[in-house]
Amino acid sequence: MPEASLPAQRRASRAHWANSSFLYITAGCLISAVFVGPLLWEVLRSFEPPTGVASPPSLKVFSELGVQAYTALLTGPDNILRNILNSLIVAVGTAVLTAVVSMLAGYGFGRFRFRGSGLLFALMLLGLMVPFQAVLTPSFLELHYLHLLDSLEGLILFYTAFNLPFGVYLMRNTFLQLPGEIADAAKVDGASVLSTLTRVFRPLIMPGVATTALYAFLFGWTEFLAALTFLTSDNNFTLPVALSAVETGSHGAVNFNFLVAGAVIAMVPSVVVYIALQRYYVRGLMSGALKG
Repeated sequence: MPEASLPAQRRASRAHWANSSFLYITAGCLISAVFVGPLLWEVLRSFEPPTGVASPPSLKVFSELGVQAYTALLTGPDNILRNILNSLIVAVGTAVLTAVVSMLAGYGFGRFRFRGSGLLFALMLLGLMVPFQAVLTPSFLELHYLHLLDSLEGLILFYTAFNLPFGVYLMRNTFLQLPGEIADAAKVDGASVLSTLTRVFRPLIMPGVATTALYAFLFGWTEFLAALTFLTSDNNFTLPVALSAVETGSHGAVNFNFLVAGAVIAMVPSVVVYIALQRYYVRGLMSGALKG
């Protein structure tokens, strides 16, 4: 090939790469705007005065932005700080308990073979097909028998039980992807079954653990119906239940100012946790999709 044609080919390759990068960045910005735009709009509307939230947007309304709604929610008579703490306790407790139990169960199903393991795993997956609304009544009776009604502990146990089928499925597939030679080498070095899990496999299964914890956290943070059913005292209400009571005024009138501000407050932990675990999230989903 003539040397004179090499610079031309390089220029053409660079131009093609630049055009492809431009199209990729443009498409990424447009897709991001579809998701980020509504969130930013909601945050902006939450700073509007009470009379402006329910009215059509106008430049005059946006010139009167303030924090009245947040002040009323966080420091007023309807203080929701206690409810935010309750939701954090429930969400974090559900995430940690679900991740730990799912990891142990997935380790057993994925790395060991025992009689009836396939049947037990199939029975575990049946939980994915049952909506939790269908088991509210028996769960209510069981929590009542255990004296766990109107308690955050009982709610955490219920949320954990509902999230376990997905968590066990994901963690089993995560362990199935790990080479068996790693466990064999650990066994030769004298590592016990638990030591192999906590010292050898732990760094390799973190994407699956993080994904399981993320799903459980988001479920525990946003769930409304079970919390409304199992909790009866104001001090134990989680944030969704408290916001439902605060947003509704006399005669069923909805306070849209509190509604928007409360939605923004509820959105913050979900966004923070998702961003913090994002690097593990995609890898965790892939580990649950490659092998069954």
